[in-house]
Amino acid sequence: MRPSQNPASALAGRALALGLALLMATGCALPPLGLPSLNTPGGRADPTSAASQASINRGPFVAAANPLAAEAGMAVLRRGGSAVDAAVAIQAVLGLVEPQSSGLGGGAFMLVFEAATGDLNVYDARETAPAAAGPNLFEEDGRPLSFRDAVLSGRSTGAPGVPALLETAQRAHGRLPWSSLFGDAIRLAEDGFIVSPRLSGFINSRAPQAHTEWAEAYFTKPDGTRYRAGDRLSNPAYGASLRLLAAEGAAPFYRGQAAERIVTAVRAGPRPGALTVDDLAAYRIERREPLCRPYRLYLICTAPPPSSGVSLLQALALLDASDFEAAPPQSGEAWTRFAEAQRLMYADRDRYVADPAFVGVPVGGLLDPAYVIDRARGIDGVFEAAPPEAGTPPGASSRAADATTEPAGTSHFVVVDAEGDAVSMTATVESVFGSGRMANGYFLNNQLTDFSWGPVDQARGPAANAPGPRKRPRSSMSPVIILDRQGRFVGALGSPGGSSILAYNLKTLIGMLDWGLEPQAAVNLPNLVARGAGVGADTALFPDIVREDMAERGLILQENATENSGLHAVIFRDGRPLGAADPRREGVALTR
Repeated sequence: MRPSQNPASALAGRALALGLALLMATGCALPPLGLPSLNTPGGRADPTSAASQASINRGPFVAAANPLAAEAGMAVLRRGGSAVDAAVAIQAVLGLVEPQSSGLGGGAFMLVFEAATGDLNVYDARETAPAAAGPNLFEEDGRPLSFRDAVLSGRSTGAPGVPALLETAQRAHGRLPWSSLFGDAIRLAEDGFIVSPRLSGFINSRAPQAHTEWAEAYFTKPDGTRYRAGDRLSNPAYGASLRLLAAEGAAPFYRGQAAERIVTAVRAGPRPGALTVDDLAAYRIERREPLCRPYRLYLICTAPPPSSGVSLLQALALLDASDFEAAPPQSGEAWTRFAEAQRLMYADRDRYVADPAFVGVPVGGLLDPAYVIDRARGIDGVFEAAPPEAGTPPGASSRAADATTEPAGTSHFVVVDAEGDAVSMTATVESVFGSGRMANGYFLNNQLTDFSWGPVDQARGPAANAPGPRKRPRSSMSPVIILDRQGRFVGALGSPGGSSILAYNLKTLIGMLDWGLEPQAAVNLPNLVARGAGVGADTALFPDIVREDMAERGLILQENATENSGLHAVIFRDGRPLGAADPRREGVALTR
């Protein structure tokens, strides 16, 4: 059923009104996006008025990490499907053709904007730990496991959220019959699809998850060689899972034979996990209020904890408070300030952000104007050798230092339908091919290694993001939706990248909203990630003069050693979608 009223609307309205007041006081100008304006500043447009209907930004538009997935989503939109209908089809195909990144065995955060009402919906499909999980989840004989052993163990897998997410969101926002959304994915699974160069690279990599008994069985051809780019790969078990999902919904994945097969794979050696059918049956999608804050003349909205969206908003606020806009665009000074703001953001994020059902997350304190201004005093265009410590935002409790490691393996896509409804969704199985274990034709996540695990600080206790029973690990996934002054949809973006997701999303927002770049140019900007003592960047993409200026300011670039970006974005200009797909991956942006 469609919810009759989303409490997020009131929240967004209050944040928008506050933002307009601040912006009018500071005299900020609109970035050069050519957006339409209604004569009702500070309030939402009347969705029934002709002027409002004419101003709604409408699709079809799809940007996704694989052309086959993007085409499946566009085919649904051509049949009159909603943005969420298309999202179901896209994710079903991505789980097959990009299994290193996301799938039915993983989790996600989804933002859904409804043009007719202005409502913004947030679905938290983050995986949950078993009831038996505790602070010693990844210890053996009193010592922490190596990260490799932890990932490959059954202990790394949490109850997956994607099947429940797709069904829950489609019930609320779908237009087409649920069972009609899986045809392309089923056909590709049963008839086979052509292995892409990116998938081939992971199949034939040294990643240990690509060489488990499950992966060996799936990725080895009858002649004993591994599949490579250009080969046709089929997955009948995945096709059967999709047929079950289409016919019976998500329930069998949490209470039926499919659930039992998940538990069997998790409980296999070496190092079996504690996930049970009761843990799967207890899984629930969380509907959360969106986290929205003004930036320039826009409202930037994202997911709240356990997503790290609050940190993305904090970084924007830090840049705003540091007079970032006064630095010449794309200059050495601008990039240095960008890196300084990141380090402050990550220091606070790592210390405080976690599952809000288990720890108090000082969301308001992290975004408190006085606190942000105080933190921003350290942003001066000079990069200090010593990384900053976490601050003490209002409402924060004492927390132990964080020890979370976030590896690669995530995907993001954006959809806008003919009615103007939009989806921004980031999904993951965590590492490449997740835990390397499979059930029902798909890889199972290793999401529980996203917890902070290590020795407990005896003075401060466990870290905020420490493991716990039925707890959701903190996530860097932070899908974004951008609204205009009237609360209308303007654009959306997101990226994979582990902890670097925040830096990639931040770079793209700055490129579009501060430097006036079209989405593709903003996505194409060099990546620069500054977290703690580490600085990673697309060094070859920076002009020599900019790199030299950064070096004079103390910012010495190193090659990015984390998962690279896979950004997808859209901005509407005069009712026309300007889309972007990251050239660092295989994604495409489609407008028809």
